[in-house]
Amino acid sequence: METARAKKTNKKDDRKLILEGFRTYVLEHGVAPKSVFKFAKELKMKEEEFYTYFTSFESIKSAIWLDLFEETLSQIEAQEVFKTYSAREKFLSFLFTWIEELKKNRSYLLSLYGVHGKTMLTLPKEAAEFKSRFKDFANDIILEGKETEEIANRPLISDRYDEAMWLQVWFVLKYWLDDRSPRFEKTDAAIEKSVNLAFDLMGKSALDSFLDFAKFLYQSK
Repeated sequence: METARAKKTNKKDDRKLILEGFRTYVLEHGVAPKSVFKFAKELKMKEEEFYTYFTSFESIKSAIWLDLFEETLSQIEAQEVFKTYSAREKFLSFLFTWIEELKKNRSYLLSLYGVHGKTMLTLPKEAAEFKSRFKDFANDIILEGKETEEIANRPLISDRYDEAMWLQVWFVLKYWLDDRSPRFEKTDAAIEKSVNLAFDLMGKSALDSFLDFAKFLYQSK
């Protein structure tokens, strides 16, 4: 029993050791390691032990993106008030909390994703799993928003709302990586303004009201 528990603890510690070692390497060298063998050796670990947890450096980067997301989710869902938030407020809470998590890793993120003041224009493949998990979260918000009529249910268009919210996440990330304002005040403003715009567009608009009225008049003939 004790042996099994010890093995479980070691597994968790070794995974953390690899993740922290990878971040440290990137911070010290400005790039990801080139050799798993050399990287594992620096961690005083055999190469085959490394592969117990990760298959490549890309999988480490993917795990870091996921860990940032899961920690953000854990923090906002631990707040009782979060359950009472509207869909708009929940998305705002996610983005503000996520940025706080990113701040703890800013130098690491800039080393990999900020190049001479110009951040990446396309989604790096290691963020694909993060995108998938985020869209699950976004769809929960969208469903709740539709139920409360905060978000309009538009045929075909509403099926793409999760993608629109993901593009907003990516916009916020890129904006923050380039932000040089004190305490990243411009990023905070960008989050608030972009989310308000997004939910205004997803909400029931004057055009929707007009179409509903026109449909009513047509069906009433």
